[in-house]
Amino acid sequence: MTQAMKIAIVDDEQDMRQSISQWLALSGYDTETFACAEDALKVLGPDYPGIVISDIKMPGMDGMQFLKKLMGNDSALPVIMITGHGDVPMAVEAMRVGAFDFLEKPFNPDRMSELAKKATGARRLVMDNRALRRELSDGSQLMKKLIGQSPVMDRLREDILDLGQADGHVLIDGETGTGKTLVAHALHAVGSRAGKKFVLVSCSALEEDALTKRLFGPMQPEDAQLPAIEEARGGTLVLEDIEALSEPLQARLLSAINDQGTPAETRIVGICNMQEAGRTCEDALRPDLFYRLAALRITVPPLRQRGEDILTLFTRLSEQFADEYGCEAPNVSAQEAAQLLQAPWPGNVRQLINIAERAVLQSRRGTGTIASLLMSDHEEMQPVMTTEGKPLKEYVEAFERMLIDNTMRRHKGSIASVMDELCLPRRTLNEKMAKYGLQRSDYLQN
Repeated sequence: MTQAMKIAIVDDEQDMRQSISQWLALSGYDTETFACAEDALKVLGPDYPGIVISDIKMPGMDGMQFLKKLMGNDSALPVIMITGHGDVPMAVEAMRVGAFDFLEKPFNPDRMSELAKKATGARRLVMDNRALRRELSDGSQLMKKLIGQSPVMDRLREDILDLGQADGHVLIDGETGTGKTLVAHALHAVGSRAGKKFVLVSCSALEEDALTKRLFGPMQPEDAQLPAIEEARGGTLVLEDIEALSEPLQARLLSAINDQGTPAETRIVGICNMQEAGRTCEDALRPDLFYRLAALRITVPPLRQRGEDILTLFTRLSEQFADEYGCEAPNVSAQEAAQLLQAPWPGNVRQLINIAERAVLQSRRGTGTIASLLMSDHEEMQPVMTTEGKPLKEYVEAFERMLIDNTMRRHKGSIASVMDELCLPRRTLNEKMAKYGLQRSDYLQN
């Protein structure tokens, strides 16, 4: 959820602090006040979740000194300066130093609210971007996104951890929608390059000339970024849909890889979608480039091979969408669980995300079934759509595990409540939780 923005008000005049605070509070803001800059600096760290409104003329540390301290700590922190009549030159200097804007006394409260709205909006965007960057650089968090206890997912996580420590280039392949880009992020985040540049280029999204320029330059003076091969120097360059590269661009990429020597200064990660009509990544790339990249290779498994991970993922996704839409997550019957497990999932995780969202929306309306969603995605399919026959026992166990997991999650680990809802004696519940690898401690923190 998006973090609520605060407004720190710094002014040595108590009446001014209170009046600003009261007005902004009426506008729905969470405010805190400080009588001097020194006190405010004890609270306003680099990731302060809000903005600052400060007077310029204050005893002790004045507003300009305060502003310079704040900019030194976090240059993206919006600071609105309050100036007295005739202090416009000082306000202009404050803007040069890094102030977001200024208000001249006596100021219009509506103007202050308008500036506060713009400043908090800018701050929220900065904070969201920082959180995303932290998430994409935190290997442990990224690995948690690779949900599932199936053998193929255990193997995938092991491969990421192993190859993350290596320096060689990597080829990631797999069907559309399996999460190959997430794997590339994780590969970077768990390795020695985690703190360095991660640059991603979609080779299928640009025309030949634009792609050549984006990858290798030359850039014009007005261009805001370096060529990707330079921008990623020392870090990781990820090329999505690498099979879309033309022969000339494949040759230039191979030359750039060869020029780096060993160990490579910049790691190249190629993401290749398995081709239709039986074509593979090996068919799509020139042999010398393919073998340079495929020396280290990760194949992301399709969803249909992940067994009961499908139910775990569906549960997590439907809970997230239910929270987003402000409703209850749909209950999944045994028949619907079997249908989810049996579906071939040609769109893989991306398709499952769409099905989960639509299931939440139709559940909110009180209409439709999961089977109807699966059929609408693939009208030619029959209700039983498995491509790999499984014993009934496996479907029953997968549903049983999902049911206990959902109930434990809903009751936040209350064994008594779960026993009551599922009509299970404690010993039976304990045995089944042990059998399915479910631990009460995992639910207490939710």
